Amino acid sequence: MGSYIIKRIFISIPLLLIISFLTFVLINLSPLDPAEVVLQAQDVPVITDELIAQTKEELGMDQPFIIRYFDWLIACLQLDFGDSYVKGEPVWSLVGPAFLNTLKLTLVSSVAIIVLSILLGVICALKEGKIIDKSVRGISFFLTSMPSYWLASIMIWYVSVKLDLLPTSGMDSYKSYILPVTVIAVSYAGIYFRNVRSSMLSNLNEDYVLYGRACGLPERKITMHILRNSLQVAISIFCMAIPIILGGTVVIENVFAWPGLGSLSVKSILSRDFPVIQAYVLIIAVAFVLFNTISDIINAAMNPKLRNDL
Repeated sequence: MGSYIIKRIFISIPLLLIISFLTFVLINLSPLDPAEVVLQAQDVPVITDELIAQTKEELGMDQPFIIRYFDWLIACLQLDFGDSYVKGEPVWSLVGPAFLNTLKLTLVSSVAIIVLSILLGVICALKEGKIIDKSVRGISFFLTSMPSYWLASIMIWYVSVKLDLLPTSGMDSYKSYILPVTVIAVSYAGIYFRNVRSSMLSNLNEDYVLYGRACGLPERKITMHILRNSLQVAISIFCMAIPIILGGTVVIENVFAWPGLGSLSVKSILSRDFPVIQAYVLIIAVAFVLFNTISDIINAAMNPKLRNDL
């Protein structure tokens, strides 16, 4: 198992390097001159070619592309993403707190999604074709088809404005988590529980279930075996759900004024704050690679046959 983990980590390194290179390239392909953006952010009244050339020299933009890339990569490994063009502060001082806020929302939402998906998936699989199965699938299809911003707006209007039960924005207390977590959980659990249900139904038709019942094993014990085997498929889905939610909270954070990465990225894009945008893209990409690696390792631990695939 240890050799598998080492091999899996080494496979991830070239992928991370490619992602970092593409992130740096895409930002540098922007038609806007970063030096001019910096001067505009500093409210310089008249931007001349001399000022642009001086700014490029100060920021090291006059260096060859490959040198700038490696300097940037080495700095990123030290969590130094440069300074914000707009605020002039270190990017990590802006991204760090925002990342923690988004991570809190993501982890709470992920727990809610996993619990809800497994619960609904198991119930629907065991009650296949019955009213509860059809009702849950119908309601989930209706809710997941709603745009998240529309569902969030409806909940804010009804729960926060009309009933005055929960705050509409910010993250002042645990109550601030309820509405955004509910919207995220409804949006994703309605998709993921179908995977659990499908996997459960597939395992219900396996021979070991028939043998277990023939041997007189308790139905609860058989169900736990089915669930364990079904979760081998669901683990990959749940692990990848975390970075998907992490990168997909942009709308929710802006609707609920959540001070996270999503809100920060929108502000940075509108103000053309390239260093912050680079940091955001890189963090989300690294999260995808990291959790994909974690899901592979967990699956290999549960199923030794997968260790021979590398």
